[in-house]
Amino acid sequence: MIIDVHSHLNDSQFDSDREDVIARMKEAQVQTITIGTGLEMSKKAIAIAEANNMWATVGQHPVDSPEEIFSEAMYLELAKNSRVVAIGECGLDYYWEKSESGKTRQKELFVKHIELARRVNKPLMLHVRNTYEDAYNILREHGVRGHIHFFAGEWNMAKRFIDLGCTLSFSGVITFTNQYDEVVKNVPRDSYMIETDAPHATPTPYRGRRNEPTYVLETIKHIANLRGTTPEHITEQTTATAKQFFSLGLQI
Repeated sequence: MIIDVHSHLNDSQFDSDREDVIARMKEAQVQTITIGTGLEMSKKAIAIAEANNMWATVGQHPVDSPEEIFSEAMYLELAKNSRVVAIGECGLDYYWEKSESGKTRQKELFVKHIELARRVNKPLMLHVRNTYEDAYNILREHGVRGHIHFFAGEWNMAKRFIDLGCTLSFSGVITFTNQYDEVVKNVPRDSYMIETDAPHATPTPYRGRRNEPTYVLETIKHIANLRGTTPEHITEQTTATAKQFFSLGLQI
């Protein structure tokens, strides 16, 4: 089994053919964690996970749901669902947010997710863009563990997060740029996973198409090439890491 630890099967781009996408996943032995980015998208992620024996996260994206007021009570109820394996997608995004007031709002929202994760004893699913230093400082201050999806930082920054007990995942972007090769080559075997971020970040050779979880196979092949091993070996170790970090054993 292959586990794509971060996809958006709840995205409207899949509304017309979601069942076909999931059928292709089953044929390829790919499962996924569907990511919540707001209250309604979190509910949709849970529904998809329950219907297809997969998993979900619940949370509010730092920039995707700007009008939503975070409801701790509502998210707490969702987070108790047995299919929910992490809190998020939460974190910090300074690529889209330039104002200091907006950055402060993001930090406050991030801490609310950290408090929720502690209450339900589940890890964080982290979105961090253009602000690894601030995210690192907040995680260190609060002493929580998280998974940084779509890691796009340098090796020195990766090492610092790993030292905090965090894990990273790589998307299809690594198939068409060598910008992250050093991190991919050097990350410890039990500190990284694989993802698609579908429908975004489509890997080579499918560039120009909508991404979907089965395309994670291309990312696996590329990681295997960079690390001098086989796709089967990468599949085995990343699946083991995902099961351990997200406590997936009870659900599979």
